[in-house]
Amino acid sequence: MGKIKQIEAREILASGGAPTVEATVILESGVAGEASVSYGASAGSKEAVVLLDADSRRFKGKGMLRAVSHIKEKIAPAIIGMEGLKNIDQKMLELDGTHNKENLGANAILAVSMAYARAQAIENKQMLYEYLQDEFELPKSTKLPKPMVVMIEGGKHADNSTDLQEYLISALGNKGAAENVQMTMEIYEALKKILKSEGKSTNVGNEGAFAPNGIENNEKAMEYLVRAIENAGYQPGAEAGISLDAAASEFYNKETQKYHLKLENRDFSPEELIEYFAQWIGKYPFVSWEDMLSEYDWENWPRLVEKVEGKIKIIADDLTVTNTKLWQEAIEKKAATAILIKLNQAGTVSETIECCQLAIQEGLWTIPSHRGGGESNDTFLVDLAVAVGSEYIKVGPTRGERVAKYNRLMRIEEYLNPQSR
Repeated sequence: MGKIKQIEAREILASGGAPTVEATVILESGVAGEASVSYGASAGSKEAVVLLDADSRRFKGKGMLRAVSHIKEKIAPAIIGMEGLKNIDQKMLELDGTHNKENLGANAILAVSMAYARAQAIENKQMLYEYLQDEFELPKSTKLPKPMVVMIEGGKHADNSTDLQEYLISALGNKGAAENVQMTMEIYEALKKILKSEGKSTNVGNEGAFAPNGIENNEKAMEYLVRAIENAGYQPGAEAGISLDAAASEFYNKETQKYHLKLENRDFSPEELIEYFAQWIGKYPFVSWEDMLSEYDWENWPRLVEKVEGKIKIIADDLTVTNTKLWQEAIEKKAATAILIKLNQAGTVSETIECCQLAIQEGLWTIPSHRGGGESNDTFLVDLAVAVGSEYIKVGPTRGERVAKYNRLMRIEEYLNPQSR
C-alpha cells in the first residue's frame, strides 16, 4: 500500500454551474489520484452534509472554499503518512466526529477518499474496480452493469413538466455494454422525433434528458417511451423496459400526510397514490420504481412492495440515502427490493461499499447513480458498480459529465474483452 505524501484540493465547477470539490492525493512513490464529488439538486434529508460557504457574495452562498480549506488544513495534516483506504476513511470519520459529517463536510471527506482509492489503484497497476474488489474482499465479478437512462425529466429537475421526476429506459437481455449504450441512445433519438412531432420541446434538463413542457398527464411520458422503443426497432419488455423515479418526497405534505400531483390537480392519501400507480402495472414494461413514496412515509413502503408482487423492483433512494443503518431497516421492514447508491450520500468510499455489501448479502440490487444538479466528470461510480456487481448504473443520456460514465463503462468492457476493440 502507498503512504500519502501530499494532498491538494480546489474548488471546481459542477454540472449546474455551481462549485464542487476536487482533491488530488499524491503517494510517496509520486503516483497521484484525482477525484471530484457530485451532489444533488433533489436530495434526501438524511444525506451526509454537503458543506457550503454560506457566503452570499460568492455563488449565492453555494461556494465550497470551506470544504477545500478543511482538506488542506485539517484532513491533510491528520492523514499524511497513512496508508490503506479503510484506515484513512476511519481516521477522517473520527476527525469529523459527527454522524452526518457536518464538521468537515462529506464533500471534503469523500473527495480525499475517492482520490486515495484512485491513486492506490494506479500504484497497484490495477483498474479502479479491481482495486476496490481487493481492498474490500468483494467477489471477483466481471459482470457489467446495464444502462438505466433518464429520458424524460420532471419534478425539481425540469420546469413545467411532469410531477414525477424521471422516466427512464432500462436495458434488458444479454447485450454487451457497448450494444446496450447504442440501443438506449437510439431510443433517445427516436423519442426526440416523437416529442418534436407532438410539438413538445426537446430542450434538456439537469441530467441531459428531455424536459418537455405541456405534457397533459403523468402517464403520457410512458406512452412516449414505449413508442420510442418500438420506433427504434427494439422490443418493449424484452430488449428495453421502463423505470420510474417519482421523487415523491418533493410532492408530499408532512402535515397532512397527503401527496399533491399538480397535473391531476388532486391530493392523494398514500393508499390512493399506491392505487394510482398500480393502474399502470401490466400496461407498461416496468423494470423498477424508485421513490414512489416519500422518505417520511415508511409505513406505506412495504404496502407498495406487496402491491407489485415482485413484478417490479422497488428502489429506495431518499428513504435509505446509501446509509447502512437505514438500508438494514428497509430490508427488515421489506420496504424495498433494491437500493440506489450515491457516493456523496454516504461520504466515504468505505461506507458506500459497506452499504452495497449488505445488499449483496441479501441478494438485492444495487444501482450506483449520478446526481441531478451537481454532477462532475468523475467516473468513479462506474468502477464502483463493476466492483460490487451492480445490475444497473443510472445516468442521463447526454451532457459531457453524463456520457463520460458510459464511455468509462465501454472502456472497462474493452479491457475485459480485448476482442471487442
